This record gives sequence, structure tokens and C-alpha cells, in this order.
Amino acid sequence: MEHTNKIIVGISVGDINGIGIEIILKTFEDKRMLEFCTPVIFASNRLISYHKKILKLNNNIHGINLIDKIAHEKINLMNSWKEEVKITIGKVTDIGGEFAHKSLEAATNALKSNHIDILLTAPISKENIQSEKFNFPGHTEYLEEKLGGKSLMILMADKLRIGLITGHIPVSKIAETITPELIKEKVETMHTSLKQDFSINKPKIAILGLNPHCGDNGIIGKEDDEIVRPTITEIKESGKLVFGPYAADGFFGSETYKQFDGVLAMYHDQGLAPFKALSFGNGVNFTAGLSKIRTSPDHGTGFNIAGKNEANPSSFKEALFASLQIFKNRKQNTELIKNTLKVK
Repeated sequence: MEHTNKIIVGISVGDINGIGIEIILKTFEDKRMLEFCTPVIFASNRLISYHKKILKLNNNIHGINLIDKIAHEKINLMNSWKEEVKITIGKVTDIGGEFAHKSLEAATNALKSNHIDILLTAPISKENIQSEKFNFPGHTEYLEEKLGGKSLMILMADKLRIGLITGHIPVSKIAETITPELIKEKVETMHTSLKQDFSINKPKIAILGLNPHCGDNGIIGKEDDEIVRPTITEIKESGKLVFGPYAADGFFGSETYKQFDGVLAMYHDQGLAPFKALSFGNGVNFTAGLSKIRTSPDHGTGFNIAGKNEANPSSFKEALFASLQIFKNRKQNTELIKNTLKVK
């Protein structure tokens, strides 16, 4: 879709009984935010009005029924369903999951059809969103199927970027899932993302070991010696600046992570536990490796504080600004490649 130079950010509201709508509305309380982008919320007038009322927020919302009616100086609300929805603030309900999916589906379709430039997702409940239409561990896997590509979850704050070689899988499945092919795939995705999305010409990537102390020469597991180290050596031979494996505890405890542009953790909690300890509340979840840009805050649905006007929008704001910068970096990188090809 042709539009002004203003970047259009599509926003899915997450679980309708959580803090998603609150952090969205609070993010755009300051009208100066509209100088940076044009927001489009995918929900319904009734739902947003309900949350505005209980939170006593006064955002001026521009309701539209057609995506091409976006107003670039306003907070747009794309009415994505007509039915009245039962809202049970702070509770996990099937309805909450159903309409979280409807919002996400509508926003994703708009992203695929280029009616919006970026997708910003508020938190879902992975428990109640499950259905015949949504059978995924989370946003990352859903968007990988809908948009194509090889996704990589990257948690980022300032210059700290931690990607996950394995994502939302049980701990019992981690060791059998990690293969040379998977490590190479995730390194390639992170390397490409650091170049095109973060404008880092020669990215340095650290890889964490799987076992405590990287296996202690096979005493605490052989995977690091038999799989991880040989794979890192092979990747290095291709010219990439990849280092490791590093024992996770010492790596973060000694602040070695500051020497690298990106870090690849072997599994979810190995990467996210130190990340959230270092930056919780200001972190951003970025899905690298896709044709489109998606970010989200680094926290969950916050059912325990929903409806109490206590939710902090800082992480959501950071996710918004990160997505805008990544969009600009990616566009600049594309133009640079085009100009390079013309010269040749």
C-alpha cells in the first residue's frame, strides 16, 4: 500500500483481560509519539472504550472499518470484530484467548498485505490462546508459519542481544534438539540480522555451552565437545566471527557479554534468566529472520495488576522504538545493496 513516509505500526492487543491495552494506551498518551509513527490497533471500539473507562485514560481514538482509511496524525483503531465480548479483567478465560488470536490474525494479515509496516504485539496467554486455529507455543512460531523464514527469538536491551538456539520446548528435549545444522542455522540468522537490522558490518557472536562448565571435558556431558565445539570451528572457517562455547554463569558474571554484538544461548532460560536480571522492564523481544518486523515487550499478560492502572509501559515503548529503528536500518541496508549492485 502506498502511504506517506510515516511508518505504520500495527498493534495486536494480546489477552483482552490482561495489561496489553493499558500499556498500548499509556504509550500513546503523549501525542508526540505520533510524530514517530502511525499506530493502528486491531481490536474493537467497545473493547478499547471499556479499558479506557476503567483505567480513566483519555486517548482520542480514530475508529476505522477499512484499513485504507488510516489517519496519519491519530491513534487508529481498526475494528476487527463486531460482536460484543465478555471482558473479565485479570482472569484467564477462553474468550480472552479467542480474541487475542483474532487481534493477532487481523494484524498479521495486514502485515502480509503491506497495509502496515511493522507488527508490535502485546502479551498473550500461551495457555488460553490454544485452539484449532492457534496451535503454537507462542508468537514466534505462529509468525514463522504465517510469514515464512527461519525465525530467531532475540531479547535485546541497549547493546545486549541474546538469541535462542532452542525456544519454547521442554528441558528434557533440549539436548536431542541441538544439532550442528540447528546451530549453523541460528548463527546464520543472527549474523544476517545483526548486519541488516542493526547495521553492524562485522558482527561478533558468542555461543554458550550446553552443559555446566561446557561439559568439563566430557565429565558433565559430551555434547559440547562432540557437537558444539566442532560446529563453531566449522562456522569460523566460513569467515564469521563466532566464538565459544562459553560457560553461561561465568560469561554473564564476568560481563564478557559486553565484548560481543550478539549471544546465542542453547535454551530459553539459559538466555532469558540473565537477560531479565540485567534489563527487566526495558527489554524487547524481536523476532529475527522473518521478511517482516515484529517486536514485543519482555513481560507477560500481568493478570495480577490488570485493570488497576499499575502497568508500566516502558518495555512496550522500547519495543516500539526498536521496531522503528530496525525498519529504518533494514530499509537503508536494502538501498545500500541496490546502489552497490548498480555500481558493479
